[in-house]
Amino acid sequence: MLRELKTFVAVARHGTFAAAGQQVGLTQSAVSAQMRVLEQGLGVRLFERSGRSAVLNAAGRHALPLAEQMLGLYAQMALPTSAAEWQGELKVGAIATLQTGLLPEALPRFRAAAPRLELKLVPGVSLNLLSQIDAGELDLALLIKPPFELPKELLQISLAREPFVLITPLGVTADDPLQILAEQPFVRYDRRSFGGRRVNQFLREQRLVVQEALELDELEAIVRMVECGLGVSLIPRAGLWLQRPTQLRVIELGELTFHRELVAILRRAQRQPALDCLLECLREAAARP
Repeated sequence: MLRELKTFVAVARHGTFAAAGQQVGLTQSAVSAQMRVLEQGLGVRLFERSGRSAVLNAAGRHALPLAEQMLGLYAQMALPTSAAEWQGELKVGAIATLQTGLLPEALPRFRAAAPRLELKLVPGVSLNLLSQIDAGELDLALLIKPPFELPKELLQISLAREPFVLITPLGVTADDPLQILAEQPFVRYDRRSFGGRRVNQFLREQRLVVQEALELDELEAIVRMVECGLGVSLIPRAGLWLQRPTQLRVIELGELTFHRELVAILRRAQRQPALDCLLECLREAAARP
């Protein structure tokens, strides 16, 4: 029955028997046959079939997290009890600032604990990484906390909070953040990103209408734009720009300070000791001053 459950999860994720077959190495007819066996064994239909697509019905949506949990438990039966004996690959997706900040600080301890485990780091923006973890393409995603509720199949673990600061060219001499934002051109942190939405919320709460100069999602690029005099910006205190000399002013927001929260997200059914070990290393690195 395990092979049918594995195929069922693939169909649920990919939406067609053909795509699921490519994922698990079966023909479309073999996938169809396995799903008939599974449905007959359970005594319920799991899909609504329309043309080539296969969409989970209510019974299928109920069965999916249970199937993932069963497959996860089966996989854990073969795991060694000692971290030093863990083998295989972990796919970890992370936003840029975590790849250059928290991850390098956490990985030496993790590598010492699990030297035979291979890590594959996948870069991306928060929204894309969330889609990849939801689709089962990643074992762990490290990103900005989404501004909406996650599906119950996903587990979210807090790692750190990063305060936003106002950065300005050296030629801006004013000290009042609200005055500066009202008077200077604004380099906007992409409003479609999770971090950019925090900036949007702050501007609305302060009833500020800014003079937009440009909009982008890469923090290092925003810093360079401000250094070159294109405007001012609100960005989190994170990234490689903090580790080099900069030609800009960094103004704390004081009582107006807001944050973005960094989280780890994984599928509940795929939780395993190796992921718990990596998460513990990340939390320890985040707690360092």
